[in-house]
Amino acid sequence: MSLLREFILPRLLQWALVIFVGITITFLIPRLSPVNPISQALGRLTAFQNVAPEAMVELRETLEDLYGLNGSIFDQYVAFWKRVLRGDLGPSFSAFPRSVNEMIGAGLGWTIGLLGTAVISSWLLGLLLGSLAGYFSNRWWSQVLDKLLIFIYPVPYYIVAFVLLMAFTFYLPIFPLVGGAKGTPGLNWEYISSVLHHSFLPAFSIMVGALAFRFIMAKTLATSELASDYVQYAEMGGLPRRKIITNYVMRNTMLPQITDLGLSLGAIFEGALITEVVFAYPGVGSVLYNSIISADYNVIMGITLLSIVGIATASLLVDLSYPLFDPRVRLR
Repeated sequence: MSLLREFILPRLLQWALVIFVGITITFLIPRLSPVNPISQALGRLTAFQNVAPEAMVELRETLEDLYGLNGSIFDQYVAFWKRVLRGDLGPSFSAFPRSVNEMIGAGLGWTIGLLGTAVISSWLLGLLLGSLAGYFSNRWWSQVLDKLLIFIYPVPYYIVAFVLLMAFTFYLPIFPLVGGAKGTPGLNWEYISSVLHHSFLPAFSIMVGALAFRFIMAKTLATSELASDYVQYAEMGGLPRRKIITNYVMRNTMLPQITDLGLSLGAIFEGALITEVVFAYPGVGSVLYNSIISADYNVIMGITLLSIVGIATASLLVDLSYPLFDPRVRLR
């Protein structure tokens, strides 16, 4: 009961407050912008034809009602919350009559597949290689791996993406230049292999920098664990090195690693903007980029809301998982 009252409920309240504040800020920021999406939409509709002033006024009122921009700012805020609670993010400005839900849903699967694979793979490899390199710090392979990944870590991932794009789609045309797949979607090897072929370079460009970061973090944590009494006692007791690494070193460095994994998975919903644009990958990042170019506020707000809820929920799940991994939390 004390765990529920002192640990779980405060974090649930914090999660709800973060989402409330995030959604409120997301509502306010576009309305402070000098760009008026209704005027842009009217400009596109009347670019090649003349419209009577009365029809223009009626059309403006219709668009304001359609996009939830009529009435006072408070009326808009209440209507916005009603839509959010219904899961209705409204229509798109630039791709009308397509809804925001439909546009985000079309790219969400691609982004989850790409970033989910890249994040989990880089996390597992970084945790394993970093822990081994920290324990066997005097081995030649550990020092080579350490210097190589420290060299790679400061390089922005979009630079890696451009290098990979030039190397393996232009000079050595092994991988496709753009797209997420080819052929008719279906559960067959031809289509699945096409998805893997198209996603390899985008995923690898993300994994390189993420692997370097997680390797450095895991090695630093493992090195600090080697100086602890229980690790030295286990070594003096003659325990197998495999057991020392898994049960004493890796296990006691898991909390920050799990936090990093949870927040990284929560950030999947905002997409890998630059990587998806570089490779023309049909994910949420590409949808967000096109929405920014066309000032499609509804889509921008929809992706922002999804990112806020995803990161807040991931942070909540990480906090709630701490008692499972750290007995000290359960004891308190």
